[in-house]
Amino acid sequence: MTPYADAFWVDDATAKETGNEMKRFGHAGLPRADGLGMAPLSEGDLQDVHLASLEVLERTGMWVEADDAIDVFADGGCRVDRDTRMVRLPPDVVEDAIRSAPPLVRWCGRDPVNDVVLGGDRSAFMNFGEAIMVNDLQTRENRPSSTADVGDICTIVDWADEIDVYEAAITPRDCSVHVATVHHLAAALPRMTKPMMFGPLSELELEACIDLAASVVGGRDELRERPIVGFGVCTVSPLQLPRQATEISLGTARAGLPHSVLAMCMAGGSSPQTLAGTLVLHNAEVLAGISLVQLAVKGAPVIYSSSTTAMDLRLGAASVGMPETGLLNACVAQLARRYGIPSWVAGL
Repeated sequence: MTPYADAFWVDDATAKETGNEMKRFGHAGLPRADGLGMAPLSEGDLQDVHLASLEVLERTGMWVEADDAIDVFADGGCRVDRDTRMVRLPPDVVEDAIRSAPPLVRWCGRDPVNDVVLGGDRSAFMNFGEAIMVNDLQTRENRPSSTADVGDICTIVDWADEIDVYEAAITPRDCSVHVATVHHLAAALPRMTKPMMFGPLSELELEACIDLAASVVGGRDELRERPIVGFGVCTVSPLQLPRQATEISLGTARAGLPHSVLAMCMAGGSSPQTLAGTLVLHNAEVLAGISLVQLAVKGAPVIYSSSTTAMDLRLGAASVGMPETGLLNACVAQLARRYGIPSWVAGL
């Protein structure tokens, strides 16, 4: 077993004696027990989606904004057109990246009892994010969210046993948007004993957040050993990796922290109208992001993530709570399980 597995599969008595007690999570979808499950795709379907995604990445490719990310792809054996900024990923590069991504990701809380191990068929839950307005409990006013609200929300999330990981729930709007994530983390750290996920907007903000978290646990080496924070990026559909995303991806990978690569395709808007076509596009974008991370730091912890849904044609917006989202989530979880990479999906 890997060190992560050893940390997870320790019996309760030993855990209490050694102080290595942590939450145990149920195993979803294992064939050894009957129960509720959802597996929309057959093995043949999964293979078709995978091969179609490889074809998209090899023939069409990804638009990549930042030169340093293009350099990583080029050094890893990808075909690069620097004039158009298109990067075409050969299938063997993508397959190697999938194999090198760890099957388990340990995500730590400031209190070790709240440590989470992601991977396999385990299920854990986090809150949704990232809102820009709150309903004031005192005045009943719907107003811009603030740093003080962060503290209140973190207190509730830390108390709620049903929530295992804290995702940045709101954007504090009483500070500059360029450093809002840093202010958010500073407000969350004194109140949160569970693992945390944030989405910085720049390399500068990412580094400030890493330094802030490291100062709490004793340094960057200690943070790598017990990562109490992780960071996530979102691709831009169709088939784009903007500078912000690649800066955060490369910085997080080099710091050895959990990293979520998320696509938010909108069927009928930024992706094909059919759910099958949207799933192929989603998979291609996430695999491109994971490939960048693995080419930069082989074995870096990554999470295959999704907020892919369909567009509300009346509003031109993503309908995250619609039934199609649940169906796509089930497909995404199947794909991630096929690749042996932990997954995270939104909108359940």
